[in-house]
Amino acid sequence: MTVAQAVVEYLSKQYTVDSIGGQDFRERLIPGTFGIFGHGNVAGVGQALKQYQQLDPTIMPYYQGRNEQAQAHQAVGYARHTRRRQTFAISTSIGPGSSNLLTGAALATTNRLPVLLLPSDTFATRAADPVLQQLEQPYAYDITVNDAFRPLSKFFDRVSRPEQLFSAFHHGLRVLTDPAETGAVTISLPQDVQAEAFDVPEEFLAEREWRIRRPDADDEDIRRAADAIRAAKRPLIIAGGGVLYAYANEELAKFVELTGIPVGNTQAGVGVLPWDHKFSLGAIGSTGTTAANAIAAEADLIIGIGTRYEDFTTASRTAFQNPDVKFININVAAIDAYKHGTSLPIVADARKALVKLNQALGGYRIGADLEQQIANEKTRWNATVDAAFDTRFTPLPAQNEIIGATSRAMDAADVVICAAGSLPGDLHKMWRVRDPFGYHVEYAYSCMGYEIPGGLGVKRAALAEAAKGGAQRDVVVMVGDGSYLMMHTELVTAVAERIKLIVVLIQNHGYASIGSLSESLGSQRFGTQYRALDEEHHSFDDGERLPVDLALNAESLGVKVIRIEPGEKVIAELEQAIRDAKAAPENGGPIVIHVESDPLLDAPSSESWWDVPVSQVSELESTKQAFQTYVDHKNRQRKLLG
Repeated sequence: MTVAQAVVEYLSKQYTVDSIGGQDFRERLIPGTFGIFGHGNVAGVGQALKQYQQLDPTIMPYYQGRNEQAQAHQAVGYARHTRRRQTFAISTSIGPGSSNLLTGAALATTNRLPVLLLPSDTFATRAADPVLQQLEQPYAYDITVNDAFRPLSKFFDRVSRPEQLFSAFHHGLRVLTDPAETGAVTISLPQDVQAEAFDVPEEFLAEREWRIRRPDADDEDIRRAADAIRAAKRPLIIAGGGVLYAYANEELAKFVELTGIPVGNTQAGVGVLPWDHKFSLGAIGSTGTTAANAIAAEADLIIGIGTRYEDFTTASRTAFQNPDVKFININVAAIDAYKHGTSLPIVADARKALVKLNQALGGYRIGADLEQQIANEKTRWNATVDAAFDTRFTPLPAQNEIIGATSRAMDAADVVICAAGSLPGDLHKMWRVRDPFGYHVEYAYSCMGYEIPGGLGVKRAALAEAAKGGAQRDVVVMVGDGSYLMMHTELVTAVAERIKLIVVLIQNHGYASIGSLSESLGSQRFGTQYRALDEEHHSFDDGERLPVDLALNAESLGVKVIRIEPGEKVIAELEQAIRDAKAAPENGGPIVIHVESDPLLDAPSSESWWDVPVSQVSELESTKQAFQTYVDHKNRQRKLLG
């Protein structure tokens, strides 16, 4: 066999086995391979995929894409929805084909989500040297473009000889299926090695199961944690994505109903509890609810479960103002369990740790005063969101109204997708999630352009889920014009495969999120609007709006488009358009709903902060004022050692 043929057949035989509550779930680890072909992989991986397609298309289904980065995003979206049990492999050519994957690798690793990257590389033999698109460094001739993946990947190897294939993939898939270590796994395949023939042991091509390790909590750690919880007067849980990846949401619900301890969730943790659960405070931190942030400010014990404590989660270390606050951190990854200097790290699977804590905490319950405060804060915030959803602005609506309309039109099992701009923050604080799989916002890397390909990956996973008898889910992508323009080309992929992806495209005529941030930092929305160049002042701030028609752009890609015109009926028409899109045939292809908004109408305040340094000296009065505000907030920042 050639090396490429061996890789393809090997990947077709790999399975994950996951045990949840005594029940085993067996899934194919790599259900398909994406690829864009060039001279680096067309005769290697490309030939192998074609050969197996003719033998049996189910061995390794091939999927096209329009951009290598977008293919990585599709794989990440799929991995997130399958709770890291499955992902895709991605083959690229050398040079720019490989380097286009770098952002995708960083996103996967930052989000702790598995993706298998197979970038092609230059000749291992150097028989042709230098080849087209080869990077040459005079100080180290063995460096190629693919070395840029090393700091972005959780595992990197280069197969310079066929015999290295065995250890490279064995160790690569070990990392890919490890909840504590997973992320981008990059195995570089030189173009000549891909096509080289060698003897492949049958053992390498046999079926292999990768059991997802879910380590149990140490009994002494649980005892110490239970003692700390019993001593706490105002405890608070911060639930992250690790709760969902561990399928621990039901055990978490038991825990909070037993103890009354309220829950604030991170972006990745939305869905751990339904929005209207008695003890769910919703989002926490810089993009959080006033309810979660009010309780957090006075908390004397933070129980972090499956969170990596991003700066938005801690409001840049200003969220927790109790001078005696302590941290219990439950996480499968030691790096997160030890954060903030906690003396109570629990390196364990979230579900298994919660099972033990539920057994250890019999009889403990928070005080009636805290329980009443939780109810009061929830009532206050829910009224704030109701007002934001129901206030009507004309002729252009606020983004709040658009979020409310989208939420009302979607079913409980449907999934909302977003990644960058002001939308993630507004969705985090206001989206009323009803299903553990109903919310997918990529916010660890917050990558503009993720939305459409990521949504497409989620939709692929949802279709596979439904085919196995699972929930029927529509996938609704919410994206602003700035992010849409970054990577809208994967709509062509959805058209080619007739995949129904519903895209709510919000036309802001610029970067709404960073414009608002710029204004708050004294930079007057500089460079954030899509306007014609004023050559006299070399400014893009005051010229005419660009005559860009994104609805027409989507139509030109073969997408069905519904235009919502400005006016008094915008929200009603938007809501109906989403319902109409949901009623469309499942194999009818993508639908874009185009709606304009007023980017100057902000969402309700989270009564929180995010640390973005402001210029300490300036000729601009707006910057001087912003710096004083910054200093005031900075004085509240803490080291949070506890």
